[in-house]
Amino acid sequence: MIFLTVGTILPFDRLVRAVDEAVGHGLIRDEVFAQIGKTKTVPKYIESTDVLDKDTFGAKVEQASSIISHAGMGSITMALTNNKPLLVMPRLKRFGEHVNDHQLGTARKFEELGCVVVAYSEEELPDKVRQLETFVPKQRTATPEVVAQRIARFLDELAKASMK
Repeated sequence: MIFLTVGTILPFDRLVRAVDEAVGHGLIRDEVFAQIGKTKTVPKYIESTDVLDKDTFGAKVEQASSIISHAGMGSITMALTNNKPLLVMPRLKRFGEHVNDHQLGTARKFEELGCVVVAYSEEELPDKVRQLETFVPKQRTATPEVVAQRIARFLDELAKASMK
């Protein structure tokens, strides 16, 4: 089963519609269960619900062979923590899906790291879903010392710039 989750705060009709249509056209053959949030799209070909409680959400993640989601950090972290292949489609400002295109940068970076598969458009989605069947996400390890060093360098640069 593929678990589609788009979060509960912002709608993501474009992704829900793309997955539903791909299933309807036989381009995605796996069973799909979707947590669709406040989306206006009513799926015709996939089972869905607006919101799942924490335990049911966790059970769906555990049952899933792979996950499809927006490119939010919570979804990416959840999939990596559970060692699930993840396909993300970034929410885009031009479609009114978010206030800016930060998910595009997130998707690109995690794709570059080998952690996710990315569909940058609805048209790419079916081929990218097929890639999930053999995709093994690279695991990330926390490196707080690297983050601390970057923050220290940034603060040093700020301090030097303010002295000029």
